[in-house]
Amino acid sequence: MTDRHHLLVHGGTFACVGDGGDISGVRNSGSPDGLFVRDARHLSRWQLTADGAVPESLTPVADGETARCVLVPRGGRQEPPAYTIFREQAVGEGAFVETLRLTSNRPVPTTVRLALTVDADFTDQFELRSDHRTYVKVGATRSRHVLDDGVEFSYQRGDWRSSTTVTAAPAPDGVEETGTGARRLVWSLDLAAHGAAELSLRVAARPHGAAQEPRVPASPVAAGEQLRALEAEFVEGVAFPTGWPELSTACARGLADLAALQVPATGPDGEELRVPAGGAPWFLTLLGRDALLTSLFALPYLPQLAAATLPALAAVQATETGPAAVSQPGKIVHEVRHGELAHFGQVPFGRYYGSVDATPLFLVLLGAYVERTGDTGLARRLEPHARAAIGWMLDHGGLTSRGYLVYRADQGGLANQNWKDSPGAICSADGTRTSGPVLAAGAQGYAYDALRRTAHLARTVWDDEVYAALLEQAAGDLRDRFQRDFWMREQEFPALALDGEGRQVDALASDAGHLLWSGLLDKEYGEAVGRRLLAPDFFSGWGVRTVASGQGAYHPLSYHRGSVWPHDNALIALGLARYGLHDEARSVAHALVDAASATGHRLPEVLAGYDRGACPTPVPYPHACVRESRSAAAPLALLTAVGGV
Repeated sequence: MTDRHHLLVHGGTFACVGDGGDISGVRNSGSPDGLFVRDARHLSRWQLTADGAVPESLTPVADGETARCVLVPRGGRQEPPAYTIFREQAVGEGAFVETLRLTSNRPVPTTVRLALTVDADFTDQFELRSDHRTYVKVGATRSRHVLDDGVEFSYQRGDWRSSTTVTAAPAPDGVEETGTGARRLVWSLDLAAHGAAELSLRVAARPHGAAQEPRVPASPVAAGEQLRALEAEFVEGVAFPTGWPELSTACARGLADLAALQVPATGPDGEELRVPAGGAPWFLTLLGRDALLTSLFALPYLPQLAAATLPALAAVQATETGPAAVSQPGKIVHEVRHGELAHFGQVPFGRYYGSVDATPLFLVLLGAYVERTGDTGLARRLEPHARAAIGWMLDHGGLTSRGYLVYRADQGGLANQNWKDSPGAICSADGTRTSGPVLAAGAQGYAYDALRRTAHLARTVWDDEVYAALLEQAAGDLRDRFQRDFWMREQEFPALALDGEGRQVDALASDAGHLLWSGLLDKEYGEAVGRRLLAPDFFSGWGVRTVASGQGAYHPLSYHRGSVWPHDNALIALGLARYGLHDEARSVAHALVDAASATGHRLPEVLAGYDRGACPTPVPYPHACVRESRSAAAPLALLTAVGGV
């Protein structure tokens, strides 16, 4: 992560702290620092001083489930520090806890004046993005209330209410105003000769709409134990490969991250569920495409993810047309947000449906889940939702009228609505952006797979042979059209997309690997595509680039035009294996596992596209999510694709 910030994640809560454990509230180019719950910042300042000065960090915070650092008052070689501060922090669901242990380094009694400046600005996460947008908040008020053992911060705007409570043991000697809205908790701590004192701090966040009061862990140690117990329960029964230790370690690291990234959701009957979030820090919420792909990767090992993701998405499936949210009946949600700006309609993402591919992926996962587990009960329960999703694909999605799934740029939301959703991601080889209706290649593959799998459900579970035959015919017709319209004969490669006039968008892009995963291409075409993806302009040595180098569109630090995405490569590896290209699949798998081994066995959301020969370690993409569910599950997909050797 840039700017030396460190992320602590537990469910729908994350904290981002600096090297010394502080939260400054200053906007930076990487992650927003603070404590965040349900898209709101519940701590915007958390700054420690000792005897009026910021202490120096001897050992900065290291990445892990608990943040630990060692601090001392600033001094020189001739003046050893009078005391040492051992700082430990962790998060729980809606909670942040810290322990400060001070030890004297002197043979005489010492008094330390400790102060902690705290504030909660309740800023919505969308306000902290680097798009320079501002949002008017008419009638918003913040208040502070001093408690016997701390301070409570509150926020109100109309019917929106939230609060943060900070308490300490021992209680502070005083709570001071700072002139900025923040409050300063102060202690005068007497340390005996070589003695010690301990301070415990607990933060309870109560976001708007929270179903219950947070259960604040007693200490960072207790919070860490809770998370480890969650991880152990999550991975119970999963067998790791023994012949490839590095892949085994990457799988274990990914599963631990997935355990921490589970966020609450609700099913169609109001049942409480836990589903994979998109990623932290920016997307710690339900994202349709991300949760579906994560569940697909994990399906052979953790089918319970799919069993929760499918009903959670069915519960928020669109039932009516809404232009602001890009919703249409049967469409699966792209993003669900719980923040203030979504609540008041200032951003469209409360329930936002700007995704052309979440709907077919919903059907792919449902069919794959039944095939893998034999559990037909979920398919029977979600039959109306599956039929509605097919209806959207055929009607609003464009399969009947245009022959393909199609989307148009949403001025209030996303310009591109396939997985490469950044502006300019769908482009020609020279970098020219596509305008107007877009028919993205990868989405057609998902649609083909969705039609085939749903036809199988109709025949074997719903006992509807007529519907099954209709869907099989639609799948066959789509396959024939695609290979006629998308295949670029000179390049012997499929186009990235078609524009509204049916012209090929000719960038050579990794999306072709998704067509292997979905089985859309004939064997001869599929084998040619698979081998082409391992050519040097595509394959960096750390994985397949999103766009092949040498094209005008290519940039190694572009989000979707030259970078390397682990989840993209996981799909490619699965597709290569499907077409019998096992050596190529192993090359992709080894590249990703090597990248994970070089980055603490954790795969980030995205890596830069620099060639491995030019840089022997993977270069991080500067704005990537540090923990992302699709990347966390990618090693499991590699295990499926190539096995444990």
